[in-house]
Amino acid sequence: MQDNKFFQIDLPETRSGPFVFNSPHSGRDYPLQFVRASRLDSLALRRSEDFLVDELFAAATRHGAPVLKARFPRAWLDVNREPYELDPAMFATPLPAFANTRSARVTNGLGTIARIVAENEEIYSAPLDTSEALARIDHVYKPYHAALRGLLAETIVEFGYGILIDCHSMPSAHAVSPIGGLAFSSRRTEPLRADFVLGDRYGSACSPVLTHLVANILRDLGYRVAVNKPYAGGFITEHYGRPVNGLHALQIEVNRALYMDEARLEKSTGFQALAQDIETFIGRLAAETANEHTHIFAASAPLAAE
Repeated sequence: MQDNKFFQIDLPETRSGPFVFNSPHSGRDYPLQFVRASRLDSLALRRSEDFLVDELFAAATRHGAPVLKARFPRAWLDVNREPYELDPAMFATPLPAFANTRSARVTNGLGTIARIVAENEEIYSAPLDTSEALARIDHVYKPYHAALRGLLAETIVEFGYGILIDCHSMPSAHAVSPIGGLAFSSRRTEPLRADFVLGDRYGSACSPVLTHLVANILRDLGYRVAVNKPYAGGFITEHYGRPVNGLHALQIEVNRALYMDEARLEKSTGFQALAQDIETFIGRLAAETANEHTHIFAASAPLAAE
């Protein structure tokens, strides 16, 4: 295990395959200063968590893959965004000129420093100083992505290609924003029909063979699977997925109704069964990838210099 204050890398005893698992939204160590600056109570503040997703996918290490997981909460810093997707209305001082202030995610309150939690409730009781946002980005966001890049680079060197599985959870009911690809928890909602939603950025982030393989394994286990709707993958999937260079990224969203009480943020009786099925899924995915598909995932073009 590699550990620091803000994130943790769980390493297998032996690397046996090209997979890296990432859980960027399951962090639950809330900085005291952040809690004091919020207008929300502790339960409301946690509504954006991908509750215990790191535990659901922890078995990846038993199948030869490392797991990178955030300790910090998504409501405090979202590493599944560009580094500087920032809302100027949140800050008492000007943002740097290079900040992306007009993205759809910023408009909807879900930038790198979020304005709202999943229930569309405002997080902060007063505007922030820009230096606070920049400090989070410099000291946490950038090291997190450096760690992820390092794991992927090591994987490609060792196996000739890499597969990033970006692990998330989704509310069991949702309201879809008119901005494509964004969905939000809401009190006026419709049930999600899928147990898992796979996001491959409409085929641009990974080989369709991988998406189909993952979908088929999950369906064989009895789950309902959707692809790219309502979640096509976020910044991590889009940024790291370069299948022509042998680097594939696939986002997996798990329906929270399968394993938790969404109102109380507690495990339900379904947690253990789901975790066992996810371990079965990981084992089958590793075996089938190694046995049948290695040549498909390898780079089809020379790796570009970073």
